[in-house]
Amino acid sequence: MAPSANNEGYSVGGHDATTTVVVVGAGPSGLMLACNLARYGIDVVILDDRPDKTSTGKADGMQPKTIETFKQMRLAEPLLKNAARVHDISFWVSSSITSTIVYSNSVQQSTSDKELHRTGRQTHYPDHLVGASDPYILLAHQGMVEEVLIDDMESRGLFVTRNSRFTTCSRVPGTMQLDVSYEDVSANTIKTIRADYLVGCDGARSKVRDFIPDAELEGEITNASWGVLDGVIDTDFPDLWSKVAVRSHTAGSILWIPRERNMTRLYVELSATDGERVDRAKATPEYVINKAREAMHPFRLEWKTREWFGNYVVGQRVAKHFMDSDARIFIAGDAGHCHSALAAQGANTSMHDSFNLAWKLNLVIRGLSKPSLLSTYEEERRKIANDLINFDVGHCKAFSKGEAALAKNFNENIRFISGVGAEYQGGILSHGKNITSAKLQAGKLQIPAKVTRYIDANPVDIQLDIPLLSQFRIYLFVPDVSSSLEFLHVLGNVLLNSSLGSISEKANQSYGERTRGYAPSDEFVQPQRYTAVSAAFTYSMVTQSAKSEFEIADLPQILQDSRWSLYLDNADPIGCTKKWVGDLSRQTVGVTIVRPDGYIGGIETWNLDAGVEAGKWLEEYFTFMS
Repeated sequence: MAPSANNEGYSVGGHDATTTVVVVGAGPSGLMLACNLARYGIDVVILDDRPDKTSTGKADGMQPKTIETFKQMRLAEPLLKNAARVHDISFWVSSSITSTIVYSNSVQQSTSDKELHRTGRQTHYPDHLVGASDPYILLAHQGMVEEVLIDDMESRGLFVTRNSRFTTCSRVPGTMQLDVSYEDVSANTIKTIRADYLVGCDGARSKVRDFIPDAELEGEITNASWGVLDGVIDTDFPDLWSKVAVRSHTAGSILWIPRERNMTRLYVELSATDGERVDRAKATPEYVINKAREAMHPFRLEWKTREWFGNYVVGQRVAKHFMDSDARIFIAGDAGHCHSALAAQGANTSMHDSFNLAWKLNLVIRGLSKPSLLSTYEEERRKIANDLINFDVGHCKAFSKGEAALAKNFNENIRFISGVGAEYQGGILSHGKNITSAKLQAGKLQIPAKVTRYIDANPVDIQLDIPLLSQFRIYLFVPDVSSSLEFLHVLGNVLLNSSLGSISEKANQSYGERTRGYAPSDEFVQPQRYTAVSAAFTYSMVTQSAKSEFEIADLPQILQDSRWSLYLDNADPIGCTKKWVGDLSRQTVGVTIVRPDGYIGGIETWNLDAGVEAGKWLEEYFTFMS
């Protein structure tokens, strides 16, 4: 830890408050973290130096995976109702054509301009490449996303502490605790919070990052500069309500993005990667507007209203570390990675950083997992950040080269852009033999599939139906219940009497003493339905047997008590079983471990005489838990 002034990194004074986690920054990353911690029942303070929440502009695109995450949190409805949706992208080009004319005694060249014209149009997220349940970008200004998270936090009793500027962090002598100091701007005083953990979600100029040794950003600051303008546009351009990539031979590139409330966002290229950087003082809204008009000629381009303007220089950098060696101080979001805004990755990646960290902190804080679990945060999210930077470098270059290069870049990276292709490598959370016939693999996300819930005959999306409560989900894929009953009973007994049973007892006690954060909306979710057996695990069965072929009472107790997560595989044209674990014979059962963030932890198939072995396999996976 970097030492604070005059005390060699150790706290010598008192403190004004105590909490478990301090989050610095109330942007999308910080709010996603604080919101989930509040849901899990973890004490948290979230500091922000601004007097109020974001009202306009900033990040504006939610990718398919992020939409799915908000659906899993039961928070998507306001955004789905009010945001714009982009399903396609079109490409427009104006070009300068040089012709060579050979005369009898000379060679002459002439140049002619071809006006701006559409060269192609394609589906943004083709099903055969992405397979997302929401194959579009959801467009809304950052404040709308923040408001959804804030409303949920406040309904659980957590409020952002505003006008509060983080200043320093120091170790409490003889402990692993931290004293986190901040300036109360309104009162012009310094206050201190004693906490167990500190997470910096405070942007590219993060002050929290300074307290993680050797965590500086690595990478390049390019000369590429873009102006960003939100407003209501008056134009005769025909593709106003599509996402549009424009390449002008005279004025560079423009990216059009439809927005909520009849608005449009324009990203206007002010200088290319290899060009001279535009003086920031010259990059005014008027300059950007004139540049856009030049690029869009001969189409009319006027602004009825202007709501927000921004200007940024493209930097592609990743912090060397996302946490300190004691796993007490972390960074997330822009504090850990910086890149262009052209592919709508910033807020999405940032929120998934926090989503990844939140459940791991919860399990460690509750003593349900060994502290070593926290090391997987840096392993996994720094890997994604490096993948993002590598993609962004190529994407920015392709944008400058025109339609062919950009379309190729999209097709090659479309799964990653959507979020469903953000994948983890092997480790304590993603390991085991992969089934070659299954699309689902350890380290990948769940695949969307329709199933029918047994108890009420409702068709549901399997990846969305079970609420995310910081618990693992264990799915048993049973082609035929009647022939698999002995396997299920043996496995059920093993799980109840194994380390998983001990973990469940400890988890149930923990959540009894420190309850989850309650909100009135939980009355409609009824989360206790999915934790009837264990607060640490939700057990589920997916079967191809008909509902008339078995009763809940036929199943082992562990599944009887999990009646809200029993599903019939009769609602998906391909079949959930086939999508997840491949073609199973009636003499096999598939077992899939799904982590609290929706990633696959492990997947395996078992013969019907291998119930004990399947139980041991599950035990082996969960050795990182206490």
